[in-house]
Amino acid sequence: MLNKNELWVGLLLGLLLPAVTYTILFQIFSLLEIKGAASTKGFSENFRERTLAIVALATNLYLMSTYRRRRWDKTMRGVVIATALLAIVWLYVFGTKLF
Repeated sequence: MLNKNELWVGLLLGLLLPAVTYTILFQIFSLLEIKGAASTKGFSENFRERTLAIVALATNLYLMSTYRRRRWDKTMRGVVIATALLAIVWLYVFGTKLF
């Protein structure tokens, strides 16, 4: 963790952590699919991508909790803003397929 109580640190970490988490999880499931341990069929179209994106987005809860305990309000605010932006992007990309 960076030792700065700055808005830009929260924005940066709030965008990078879900991106890295999504990439790692997607690669794990791709490897499992190649080995035959995971099914290529989902409940619906883009089920795996949607679910992995939500799980990756939820990793920001760890950052929010950590910065709340440290009382780094500016950094936590940056993480919240990044999470809200990513949630809006998620709704834009996958929302039309849900409703």
